[in-house]
Amino acid sequence: MTESEIEITEDLIRDLLKEQHPDLAGLAVREVVGGWGNQMWRLGDDLAVRVPRTEGAPELLLKERRWLPELAARLPLPVPEPVRIGEPSARFPKPWTVMTWVPGEPLDRSAINRADHAADVLAGFLTALHVAAPEDAPVGADRGDHPAKYADGFDQLLRAVDDLGDVVDDVRAVWDDAVAAPAWAGPPVWVHGDLHPANVVVADGTLAGVVDFGDLLAGDPAWDLAAAWVLLPEGAAARFFSAYGGADGATVRRARGLAALKCLFLMLMGQNGDRGLPGGKPAWGPAGRAALGRVLRDRTA
Repeated sequence: MTESEIEITEDLIRDLLKEQHPDLAGLAVREVVGGWGNQMWRLGDDLAVRVPRTEGAPELLLKERRWLPELAARLPLPVPEPVRIGEPSARFPKPWTVMTWVPGEPLDRSAINRADHAADVLAGFLTALHVAAPEDAPVGADRGDHPAKYADGFDQLLRAVDDLGDVVDDVRAVWDDAVAAPAWAGPPVWVHGDLHPANVVVADGTLAGVVDFGDLLAGDPAWDLAAAWVLLPEGAAARFFSAYGGADGATVRRARGLAALKCLFLMLMGQNGDRGLPGGKPAWGPAGRAALGRVLRDRTA
């Protein structure tokens, strides 16, 4: 994670708004804790400003601008929609966006306690999202394909995460089973690509919105179906797959292996956060460890 050389402050956000969207400059501005490639600031009650802070973030932000207006109308959960465009300028040399605010608390700082409801909501959201993508849809360099393509990354994560103890062989077995599973035979579908606890929000004990579509791509739906273990509470995966209805045994196997991969990533980011390393997220460690336990205990099939 390479931090922007320009410090993103409240004064910068106000200056950008005054320059390009003066009618919004009088709204209250509050920093939102978290984020990865973009830093987000709440703007009034209903909007947010997303400002790139890493080298690759502008490209992902432009992808959201291009595709979210087309997808949002048919998705059954709130997602952030771009409402104003911020152009590069002398004050800030990167594009930025004003988007709708999705109410709720990020799952990495809250919990789902209505498991059945959340499973049905997530299944409905992914059923609506996972339709054949157009030919000009983006593809992912580091996600979206068969798990076998990412074996080196899995090995690196497995070595990097501390304190896996006696479950290392079990985690490896889940991954190997995913690698051995047949590939997705259907057309590439729209995939969120980055469903983890910081990218969904919760209200009233259930899923209430999905955010951060910077990794949106056309690919294997198993990348999103991994959320059955990564997001949902213990025992909810079977209900989720039943409600989703479109996942065969091979897809479930790939999804479970990809869930293990995502859990290791969350645990590594938590580990880095505990050590004070750049980009580390202390809250992600416990979330990843809990999800990995669900992966190992629940095959769903």
